Amino acid sequence: MAKKENRITELRHKARRLSIKEGCFASIRSSAGDYYITPFAIAINSSNFLIGMISSISGLVGPISQWFSSGLIGKYSRKKIIVTATLYEALTWIPMILISFLFYKGILTSTLPFLLLLFFSVYTIISNVTSPAWFSWTGDLVDEGYRGKWFSKRNFISGFVSILFTITAAFFLDYLKKQEFVIFGFIILFLLAMAARLISRQYFKKTYEPKLRLKKGDYFSLWQFIKKAPKNNFGRYVLFRTVMDFTVCIASPFFTVYMLRNLNFSYVTFMIVTLSQTLFGLLIMKQWGRFADKYGNYEVMKLTMAFIALYPLLWLISGSPIYLILVPSLFGGIAWAGFNLAAGNFIYDSVSPQKRGLAISYYNLLNGIGVFLGAGLGAILVKTLTITFMDKILFIFLISGFARLASGLIMLPYFKEVRKTRKFNSTKTIEGFIPKTIRFHIFENTHELMINKRAR
Repeated sequence: MAKKENRITELRHKARRLSIKEGCFASIRSSAGDYYITPFAIAINSSNFLIGMISSISGLVGPISQWFSSGLIGKYSRKKIIVTATLYEALTWIPMILISFLFYKGILTSTLPFLLLLFFSVYTIISNVTSPAWFSWTGDLVDEGYRGKWFSKRNFISGFVSILFTITAAFFLDYLKKQEFVIFGFIILFLLAMAARLISRQYFKKTYEPKLRLKKGDYFSLWQFIKKAPKNNFGRYVLFRTVMDFTVCIASPFFTVYMLRNLNFSYVTFMIVTLSQTLFGLLIMKQWGRFADKYGNYEVMKLTMAFIALYPLLWLISGSPIYLILVPSLFGGIAWAGFNLAAGNFIYDSVSPQKRGLAISYYNLLNGIGVFLGAGLGAILVKTLTITFMDKILFIFLISGFARLASGLIMLPYFKEVRKTRKFNSTKTIEGFIPKTIRFHIFENTHELMINKRAR
């Protein structure tokens, strides 16, 4: 019996290491593919409205796909679901490559933006098939008390890979743009995205999957979930996330548009600004993980919501790349790193292993409705607004910022922490985030100011 337990422990440990490696190639897939869909849409002359609709529709069809695919967990192993789906997902990059080639040849150029919307939606549907199975599988590999620490480690490593690859891709695209061959750059990036996903698939095939035993009582319908949502803690959390995602996605599709079209940034400048937010998040990721393990995921979400609301408003002040890196990206990176880590771990804490796959599919479906409505509203606003007192995209950022603030103030009090955690102490927490040498200088300078004030 002891040998079997030791063997399982060893397999779980190896699986976690493989998951980190797989996460690196998943980051390359995103860095070469997903991150460049909006720049590609701009390159093939898509309208701002259509770019908003790409975010809106893909934000809905993905969660719908998860809703249907969650039922597969009871019929097939989670590994089989993921290994099969990742193969088809990799192949869906081929139509994007064909769109690039057709644009270069000048064939169906007015139709290509709509084909991109169609095929990117297909890609989103297939890629989301894996989400419930992956979430359930990974949750069984990581112990409850160390989720914050382990996920922060995985996010840090995969995020670092993402930064390196995305910046390299941006220099590559800028070089080809000067040579008037930028479309070929997108073709190469999409080929790399496909290859990276196929490598991820190989890691999934090698990863240990704990047995999952489901019972009839573990199933609950979407209607049952929605009906009970206002009456239980997890349901209220899901409603909060749905409203929050609605407010966030009013603006989120247009940060790329604003930088590339309104500010005329090069691909390199655009990606440096975009990835600086990721970098700031990575630098504080481990601290957020430790904080969440000690004080709970709810405290992390509560602390970060104010900065998430402030983020789009900070874009109204200046369009300077240096400003965008040092102010909005700094605040946004720190806030989103903590919030995203806590939001995922809150689900693990709230839902039993048997119900995780189903719960995450319903959670993402409702979030997807929020994304669809929010991005759809943003797309309508960017097409119909006729204001003259400020740039209409900046006005959309303003609307999103205040809507985010309202969603946090109204809905955060309606759910609470699940785990037993230490009581939050703001003074000790700040001390934990700031190195001792900096704290010492702050204390000395404050003490000196107080003495001088008394002397005066």
